[in-house]
Amino acid sequence: MKRVLVVDDDPTVSEVVAGYLGRAGFAVAVAADGPTAVSLAAARPPDLMVLDLMLPGMDGLEVCRRVREDGPLPVIMLTARGDEEDRVLGLEVGADDYVTKPFSPRELVLRVESVLRRAGSISDVRTAPAAPWLHSGPLTLDPTARRATRHGAELALTIREFDLLEFFLRHPGRATSREELMNQVWGWEFGDLSTVTVHVRRLREKIEDDPAQPRLISTVWGVGYRFDPPAPDEADGETDGRGAGHDR
Repeated sequence: MKRVLVVDDDPTVSEVVAGYLGRAGFAVAVAADGPTAVSLAAARPPDLMVLDLMLPGMDGLEVCRRVREDGPLPVIMLTARGDEEDRVLGLEVGADDYVTKPFSPRELVLRVESVLRRAGSISDVRTAPAAPWLHSGPLTLDPTARRATRHGAELALTIREFDLLEFFLRHPGRATSREELMNQVWGWEFGDLSTVTVHVRRLREKIEDDPAQPRLISTVWGVGYRFDPPAPDEADGETDGRGAGHDR
């Protein structure tokens, strides 16, 4: 039975969410503030956390940062407003998904199941026979060990960032829409496409010489994104960031 930790200072919300998740077959624990959530997660790590953004004692962003220090943990963020800034903040600290209040408890259960399915597929990969490594210029990715490096230095990638990079490395030179990336990388049939935009931006910050002028992950206006393998003379060392014709 998968364990879900629900963190919300509104007892009505916690009760309703816990009830729906319990009826869906999950074991549920509840915390009403940030410090309690961090303590519960440390004492008995859940399989997923449903985390309110606005909490007493410690906000949801800080809770997410702290629990992630102990290892990857799927997080669905609850935001009280529909402001894009709130959503982006949650995604930027590594939340896997978010739901805006007021929300449908049934929709939240579907989101929980979707995120856990994705996390489960990662576990399956780890126990499967070793998959071939992927290489492109300075980037190397080991799908089995879930490790990626740039110029030999290990990259600190979230679960979604790793999956996104793996997709790009497997499909070089192909323009892919944000809708397809959401479906192929997140496994969602619907959702806010800003989720993809934020993760692409975060991935660029970790693999590009100059994220403001990306050379690897290009924006294809009106379509989505394309991974452009570096030229052979760029593959073995750092570039100087002055390459002409790469200002997109």
